Amino acid sequence: QVRLVESGGGLVQPGGSLRLSCAASGVIFSDVVMGWYRQAPGKQRDLVAAFTSGGLTNYAESVKGRFTISRDNAKATVYLQMNSLKPDDTAVYYCNFRRVGVYPTYDYWGQGTQVTVSS
Repeated sequence: QVRLVESGGGLVQPGGSLRLSCAASGVIFSDVVMGWYRQAPGKQRDLVAAFTSGGLTNYAESVKGRFTISRDNAKATVYLQMNSLKPDDTAVYYCNFRRVGVYPTYDYWGQGTQVTVSS
């Protein structure tokens, strides 16, 4: 019964900020890493930010210095703080929980939340 519920998307002007949240249930954090991906129309789903299995963070080059991923394991929640938003950030953002303690690894996805950056 793994379920990921996303919130925080919306319409924002260039230079604005949004914070995305993703709350999960049925997740065992000892073998799960958390992250955010996004998909724009006509493009593949790409990594935005994620925790590694070692507890470090990875960011897409295009969002470094602007986006910050964080988590609250007690609440089974991962966040994405997005600042200095650009029109190119417009996409559907998906929360991702990846089980890494099993082989093969397995991804759980949220339903996606639309982020539109436009003036």
